[in-house]
Amino acid sequence: MSRSPDLVEGKVGAGDRPISTAEIHLEKGRYRARQAVTPADVEAAQRMRHRAFKGGAEGIDADAYDARCLHILIETRETGALVACFRLLPLARGDQIDRSYSAQFYELSALADFNGPLVEMGRFCIAPEARDPDIQRIAWGALTAYVDEAGIELLFGCASFAGTDETAYLDAFAALKARHLAPPRWLPRIKAPKIFPFARKLARVPDMREAMRRMPPLLKTYLAMGGWVSDHAVIDEEMNTLHVFTGVEIGRIPPARKRALRAAAG
Repeated sequence: MSRSPDLVEGKVGAGDRPISTAEIHLEKGRYRARQAVTPADVEAAQRMRHRAFKGGAEGIDADAYDARCLHILIETRETGALVACFRLLPLARGDQIDRSYSAQFYELSALADFNGPLVEMGRFCIAPEARDPDIQRIAWGALTAYVDEAGIELLFGCASFAGTDETAYLDAFAALKARHLAPPRWLPRIKAPKIFPFARKLARVPDMREAMRRMPPLLKTYLAMGGWVSDHAVIDEEMNTLHVFTGVEIGRIPPARKRALRAAAG
């Protein structure tokens, strides 16, 4: 996987601390969300990521960004079994956006003028054997609590479609073009060598039922919060995904959705 020049191995170490000091600990129902506090916690998340992204294979999914991120673990309260995880990379202002994982794939200079704290959410995954919808609910509750405590104004990341064949998702991409493109002032530009420029190529009227059936669950949640996306998808052959840059301006989340998220965080 490609890496930013300031994040090559040896230049970012465990001593690099994330900017925000907000902490996460939430217990609801059968599950708890907590922040990783030991190297073993981080390794457990990396092993889960590998299983989730590589079809159940054993191994470790790790990169140089891990050292600068907060790692969030979702566990069962009864046994402590890890059932989901994600990582957060806080940034103090938009002029730090080039330090993000997403900046490897998208030209994000338009967001350099964003005047407020940001956080990048990445590597979200649920254990392949876990099927309980409450897992995703507590994950979003924990994220909401963090966003509120840290005063985050923009949540962003890469939302992925499985596989690299865009023809499987044409209605979903047409729906993104019709309803969810980023405002021109924030629109990411092309950087990756292989892309699917859906906003330019697609002229179809989307079948919305099919579009939502094919939309990744994480992206559907972003869109329900008023999120927007890039006008092109990156073809990431290493991860075997198509992904779009996604942003959610916290101040623009619909009030009803904010109430629901804060109820999950309470």
